[in-house]
Amino acid sequence: MLLDNAVYLGTSTRPEYLALNYGNRHGLITGATGTGKTVTLQILAEGFSRAGVPVFCADIKGDVAGIAAAGEPQDFLAARAEKIGFSDYAFEGFPTIFWDLFGRQGHPVRTTVSEMGPLLLSRILELNATQEGVLNAAFKYADDEGLLLLDFKDLRALLVHMGEHRSTLSGRYGNIATATIGAIQRALLVVEQQGGENFFGEHALEISDLMRVDPQGRGYISVLAADELMRAPRLYAIFLLWMLSELFEQLPEVGNPDKPKLVFFFEEAHLLFDEAPKALLDKIEQVVKLVRSKGVGVYFVTQNPMDVPEAVLAQLGNRVQHALRAYTPKEQRAVRAAADSFRPNPDFSTEEVITQLGTGEALVSVLEEKGVPSIVGRTLIRPPSSRMGPLTPEERRAAMAASPVAGKYDEDYDRESAYELLTRRAEDAAREAEMAAREEEIRKAAEEARKARAKASAPRRSTRQTPVEAALNQFARTAGREVARNLMGIFKARR
Repeated sequence: MLLDNAVYLGTSTRPEYLALNYGNRHGLITGATGTGKTVTLQILAEGFSRAGVPVFCADIKGDVAGIAAAGEPQDFLAARAEKIGFSDYAFEGFPTIFWDLFGRQGHPVRTTVSEMGPLLLSRILELNATQEGVLNAAFKYADDEGLLLLDFKDLRALLVHMGEHRSTLSGRYGNIATATIGAIQRALLVVEQQGGENFFGEHALEISDLMRVDPQGRGYISVLAADELMRAPRLYAIFLLWMLSELFEQLPEVGNPDKPKLVFFFEEAHLLFDEAPKALLDKIEQVVKLVRSKGVGVYFVTQNPMDVPEAVLAQLGNRVQHALRAYTPKEQRAVRAAADSFRPNPDFSTEEVITQLGTGEALVSVLEEKGVPSIVGRTLIRPPSSRMGPLTPEERRAAMAASPVAGKYDEDYDRESAYELLTRRAEDAAREAEMAAREEEIRKAAEEARKARAKASAPRRSTRQTPVEAALNQFARTAGREVARNLMGIFKARR
């Protein structure tokens, strides 16, 4: 049942395979909660890994983490394998690297503000044209001044510095208004409140670490702990867009490879698109279209095909549809839309079957020869070889300790960058200003003393005593007589 050039998904009236040479044509896994989407993701990840293809997937509930451990014999798994004729069924764990944007359940995932770049950052922050122009000016000024932009405090310090020196910098980089600086800072605050400060910094993730293969030739499966990340949809979208953009920029064109260079699975895909600005949707659509030629496959996992914009949906050639419910008119329209996206099967009504599928059962249509979608098949999904369920904290820690990137990203690292340099410049300027103020005070005091001496040595125009001079002379005469009287008394006493 297992083939070298394809991933075995399950059996309909025939074994259903996803051909590796079409694995980079992207895909969609949909279905209502509890219908088996996570298991489908798991078996696809296993199949790609077994074929030597690295995989990256988001783990919403912690269930996907079990892919690192071998499964355990259970009656319902054995029954499913026997029913679909899966004679090669065996249990095994797969090489896994755990990641976490917050650094709690995996190695930290970070990038720098400089690597994100002003254009992508502007899309993420939803800046208008004027604000985007000022952000571009900030990056250019940082380059000109040798200021590294690594994290949010670097960017904030740079914006504050530019605001304080806007009159000087406007002549070089265009108008820099205080209101525009403030708008950018407020947009940064929104991302920061969702945990963005954890994502920006060093050590920045090297894309090559997502494309590792173990000594047995199996692709590493990178599992991103996403339970907390799901509560920060803006940050999740930032992460997705950055990673796909980095892959597109760094990987060479490969055309139509025999198998993908890397495959991504993004769960809860609706979080990427709900209320997303058009500029961000356009960028995601563009990257999804273009990254295929780099040998990267992107698979969205969500509850309903309508969660994904049509422009993106049109790029997803491999589809696994689990059961949908149709209790409301809106849900009924969603079922019809999902059914219409498949190549019809004359043996059944796709629209009817979608609502009748059981757990672990799905409609499957994948790209076949010449990229033509296969006739949709009502498929029993194969059981996974790895564990169905989470790892224990001890197992996760052991896997992280044995990870090929252990120690590379785990320590916080904050080298000298824009924040430190601008802070030092501000402190130096403050000291110079204080010294200048003190020098001015000394100069004024010296000038006043000079004037007083000059006045005291100037020739008098009148011999008449001033009241002060008269008082001083009277005091001197009285003191002199008192001293003389005391001396005479001492002399008489000695005689």
